Amino acid sequence: MDYVQFGSTELKVSRYAVGCMSMSGSYGTADDAESLATLQQAFDLGVNFLDTSASYGEGHNHSLIAQALKGRRERIVIHSKSGSPRKKDTDGNRSLGGGSPEYLIKTCEESLTNLGIDTLDVFCMSRIDPNIPIEESVGGMARLVEQGKARYISLSEASGESIRRARKVHPVVSLQIEFSIFSRDAEQGNLDACREFGMSLMAYAPLGRGLLTGEFNTTDDLPEGDRRRSAPRFSPGNIERNADLLNQIRAIAQEKDATLPQIALAWLMSRGPDVIPIPSSKSRKHLLENIKACDIVLTADDLARIDAIAPYGAPAGTRLREQDMSRANV
Repeated sequence: MDYVQFGSTELKVSRYAVGCMSMSGSYGTADDAESLATLQQAFDLGVNFLDTSASYGEGHNHSLIAQALKGRRERIVIHSKSGSPRKKDTDGNRSLGGGSPEYLIKTCEESLTNLGIDTLDVFCMSRIDPNIPIEESVGGMARLVEQGKARYISLSEASGESIRRARKVHPVVSLQIEFSIFSRDAEQGNLDACREFGMSLMAYAPLGRGLLTGEFNTTDDLPEGDRRRSAPRFSPGNIERNADLLNQIRAIAQEKDATLPQIALAWLMSRGPDVIPIPSSKSRKHLLENIKACDIVLTADDLARIDAIAPYGAPAGTRLREQDMSRANV
């Protein structure tokens, strides 16, 4: 396993991180025993970087990770997001808050309790709160660093301008943003901002919430009740067009004796050592498949072909639902 420096910190993290979201019921049911076995195998293979959130399973994810960390805490780097309040308004829509210093401090402290640790390696604000100046949010997170409850802080789905404003209050070591062959918003200024300040970029949904696995060619391929059925890129008409794009990329995968997910992850790693993919894995099978992407080398010709097939804006449908796009890249 190769390791890279995480932002401007002294932390050395594996080239590949394990996203833990699916271990707490996202995208179908999960099995705690299999999830724990997956985490243990990841650690044995040299993966030392986990991405989690206080909102995953409303604490379940953190409690699960706490079990896996026993005897290994000093070797594992934990990046944990704050999540957003689950309170809904009178129309049934979830609150758009989550940026108040009080909420962030409370969530960090609850995360420490559920994880069974004293300090988070990196505490990340999940979304920019439209009702709270980012300077106030980051000020609250900075207090957590001063108190020793977090070593570093980071942001998720923040624009270059928000990053610059945040850094005037306290150093920000990384940005987490959706980034994949099909979601290339990060190349429109976010990655440049990260490099300007020596930050890492954590690419979430690197497999397009499963779309880039090639397993879903029509909406009917999704299980009943799967929340992706309401996602624009999985909707009828869009999903078929996106499957056609994937079939063109599949030819490159076959030439490399690789799978589509491996090509998608290798493409992200080709962006540079400061880009760290965090695919969500809840089984050892998927973990082993994903890790093999570290050994795939994409040539300049391979990358040019992928760019020609899926340039910025090529996929049908937005990466998030319309009501969620307002909080992305803010």
